Amino acid sequence: MEAVAEHEQIETESGREVLISVRDLVVGFGERTILDHLSLDIYRGEILGFVGTSGGGKSVLTRTILGLVPKRSGTVEVFGQDLDALTPQQRSAIEQRWGVLFQQGALFSSLTVKQNIQFPLREHLNLSQSMMDDIAYAKIEMVGLKCDAGEKLPSELSGGMIKRAALARALALDPEILFLDEPTSGLDPIGAGDFDELIRTLQQTLGLTVFMVTHDLDSLHTVCDRIAALGEGKVIAQGPIETMMESQHPWLRAYFHGARARAVRSER
Repeated sequence: MEAVAEHEQIETESGREVLISVRDLVVGFGERTILDHLSLDIYRGEILGFVGTSGGGKSVLTRTILGLVPKRSGTVEVFGQDLDALTPQQRSAIEQRWGVLFQQGALFSSLTVKQNIQFPLREHLNLSQSMMDDIAYAKIEMVGLKCDAGEKLPSELSGGMIKRAALARALALDPEILFLDEPTSGLDPIGAGDFDELIRTLQQTLGLTVFMVTHDLDSLHTVCDRIAALGEGKVIAQGPIETMMESQHPWLRAYFHGARARAVRSER
C-alpha cells in the first residue's frame, strides 16, 4: 500500500498535486483526428472548466479518460497510475474513485431516482438494502432534492431535477474526482446559477476535484478556478479567467469578448 500511496503523489514544478495527467493524446474516428497530441494536467481540489468549439472534442476527452472512447496513442494517468497498465481489478478500483454526470443526465428511465443512485452501490459494494436506502436519501438531500424525489421516475422530473438526480448518482460512491459534461445545458439562467452554486459548495465541502466540460460563460466566470481551451485538437490556452480574457488567440477573443460575453459582464 505504501508503494501505491507514494506513486500517487505526482506534483508539478508549482507543487500542486496532479490527479489526472494526459500526455500526447491522439483520438480519432475514421480518417478524422479529433484530439491531436493533446496534453493537460488536472490538479487536486480545483474546478477546471474545459471549453472549445461545438464538435471540437470536449466531450471526447472526458469519454477517453473514462475509457469509453479508444485512443490511438498517448497516455492517461489517474492518481499517478497509467490506465493502460492496470488489471481489470485495479481499473475498477480507480473507477470507484470518480463520478460522472453526463450531459443529459443519462438516468435509467425504468428505475426510480433512488434506484438510479443505488445502481453503482449494487455494482461495487455489498450492502444491505436498508443501508443503500440511507445512502440514496443522503445523496438526494445533498443535491437539494426533496426525499419524495427518490420514488419518482426520470420522466416525472423537470430538467433541473434530472441534473440533480444524476449528480446524486455520480456522488454515490463518495468519489474524489467528478466529471461534468455540460452540467448547465438546458437549464434556465436561475437554475444554471443554482447548479453552479451547488457544484462549488459540494467541491468545497467534499474536497472534490472537478473536470467540467462547459460552454456556459457564467460558469466559467463564477465557479471555475482554472480554464483550459481546446482548439484544433490541442489545448491552446489555460489559466484563470483573467488569462483567458487577455489571450490574443482569435477564437478566445471571440468567445470571451463577443456579444454574449459582453452581456455576461454587464450583468455583473
